[in-house]
Amino acid sequence: MAYLFNVFMLSVLFFSVQLSVANAADTPKPVLTLEQKTDKARVDSQLLEQAQLEKARQASKDAAERADKIKQKSQTNDWATQQKRKAQQQSVERETREQKYLREAKEAATQEHKIPKP
Repeated sequence: MAYLFNVFMLSVLFFSVQLSVANAADTPKPVLTLEQKTDKARVDSQLLEQAQLEKARQASKDAAERADKIKQKSQTNDWATQQKRKAQQQSVERETREQKYLREAKEAATQEHKIPKP
């Protein structure tokens, strides 16, 4: 008799659990008030804004890094440009020197040289 009572209690317990689970699934979502909806929307908006700000910061950081890389490359080109400018300046100086020597040689050639008598 105790066995039948235990089986009966277990079956009642089992069916009550199933009934409560079924009722829980059938219950509609709680309806939010307008104030609750606005609070939820405000929180969602703040989270979205924070995410967008973080993305903007990251994009700004990436852009600054790219600008630094480009600046470093352009400085390398500036070095090459400076070297080229120096080479051109030296070439002009060399030509000026050559012209000076040629002018002096022409002047010397036009002068009369007296050869001392022995």
